[in-house]
Amino acid sequence: MSKIPVFTGSGTAMITPFDKDNRIDYAKMAELIDMQYAGGTSAIIVNGTTGENATQPLDEHEAFVDFCVKHTAGRMKVISGVGSNDTMTSIRLARSAEASGVDGILMVTPYYNRSTQAGLVQHFTYVADRVNVPMILYNVPSRTTVSISVDTYKILSEHPNINGVKEASGDLSLFARTRAVCGDELNVWSGNDDNTVALMSMGAVGVISVASNILPKVVAELCELCLKNDFKAATALYCKYADFFEKMFIEVNPVPVKTAMNMLGMEVGDLRLPLWKMSDENAAKLRKCLESYGLIK
Repeated sequence: MSKIPVFTGSGTAMITPFDKDNRIDYAKMAELIDMQYAGGTSAIIVNGTTGENATQPLDEHEAFVDFCVKHTAGRMKVISGVGSNDTMTSIRLARSAEASGVDGILMVTPYYNRSTQAGLVQHFTYVADRVNVPMILYNVPSRTTVSISVDTYKILSEHPNINGVKEASGDLSLFARTRAVCGDELNVWSGNDDNTVALMSMGAVGVISVASNILPKVVAELCELCLKNDFKAATALYCKYADFFEKMFIEVNPVPVKTAMNMLGMEVGDLRLPLWKMSDENAAKLRKCLESYGLIK
């Protein structure tokens, strides 16, 4: 039996805006949520990689989720990152997010510990067994050094509370083999903007996008074309914005997207250490890209 995905189409991996004292700027976050809704975004994903969750104290993390759920007020799905290399920390964040009313949780493979595949099964299952909100796995080996194997995906797909995966490995073969084994028991969202059309053409149900922090309407339209099986039009739209998607990763995420948002006058604040401002050379390339799309006059 196939699982109904938490959302389909465009989900935005939200940045976290900070004020001049490097605290969360809640008023700005409210503006950004409203912008996503106006742009046709299906879901917002908070406290993920793009949201700099690794630098959030637990109480701040929890308060931020609560705010986002309340401000969104059911207009879009809200998914909270709960990933950690400590399973007990993930449990705390997952239970807190559930209490706040999120529609789903996003749980990355544990970083630094270098878990085995058997350990991954135990880690994800331990949390999924203890909450009643759907879990989306997150596979991003470029950051964690650990990738979820096809066999592990198969085991996890059989858990009733594991809804799918944000697949950000960039490995199209892994995706294809996973789809062949798991079918609709494991929904898949592209975790990379440049893989959206390719993965959706093979059965992915949407994307969790960085670029849609700036271009929500474009990413929403791209996903809608894919969901309608109009891959010719989707490919044309993707190619039009391919350079923009690429420039969002000219340095480690979320450095480029926050830099671009500030260049556009969105005033989302600085990054938190150990992330640091973009190099002058890359900033010039980013600005030129924004100018080429008419985003900066």
